[in-house]
Amino acid sequence: MDLRLKGRIALVTGSASPIGYGRSIAIALAREGCDLALADIDLEGAQKTAAEIQRMGCRALAIKADVIHRAEVEAMVNTVLERFGRIDILVNNAGASSKLKPFVEMTQSDWDLDIGVNLFGQLNVARAVLPAMLSRKYGRIINTSGGQGIPNISMYGAAKAGIEAFTHALAMEVGSFGIVVNGVAPGLGATGLTGNAPREFLDAHAKNSALGRLCTPEDVAPVVVFLASDVCSYMAGQFIRVSAS
Repeated sequence: MDLRLKGRIALVTGSASPIGYGRSIAIALAREGCDLALADIDLEGAQKTAAEIQRMGCRALAIKADVIHRAEVEAMVNTVLERFGRIDILVNNAGASSKLKPFVEMTQSDWDLDIGVNLFGQLNVARAVLPAMLSRKYGRIINTSGGQGIPNISMYGAAKAGIEAFTHALAMEVGSFGIVVNGVAPGLGATGLTGNAPREFLDAHAKNSALGRLCTPEDVAPVVVFLASDVCSYMAGQFIRVSAS
């Protein structure tokens, strides 16, 4: 199937980690012919992702940006627009999580991390890219969710629940301007976000999965590519849950 992505410009946040969803999403988009802007607080990791994409014959730009800080995000988006002239696709993938702990033991810094990156971070990036998309009357925004209802990551789940509500509202707001907003909610995987999780926590989730394993970046990337494409022509404000539990 031709997803009609060749020549599109995609911005993927959180694209540095070799075990993260963002890197696999970026590479999958490049396979479909997209040029990539790769934003992460880990510039060296983003540069490695960019180098791999360039070896595939696509253009790629790595940029250091912390999505918590609106000024950094706006500067990052301006850099992408100066380099590529437009942003067709935003994959709002950057995320972070404090350590697993009961809600009553969470500190203010835990709250600030979970809410700051996972809620305000995605809002900051969406806010920064939307003016250029609105002026062209075209865009695809894919937000990320997950983690609701899991004990000991309550604030992370609360932030992601906020993103789901925001995604639906924004989709209704900008759909008539040619901008399609949807989301993906990956199942639990052995990524950097779960690096602090006890092995028995991950093993229990794998055991409870219908497929007997955790979610992988390779499971998530094709779903995001579909949502980024023009083939996804009649979905707005929806979340696809990549889960087997």
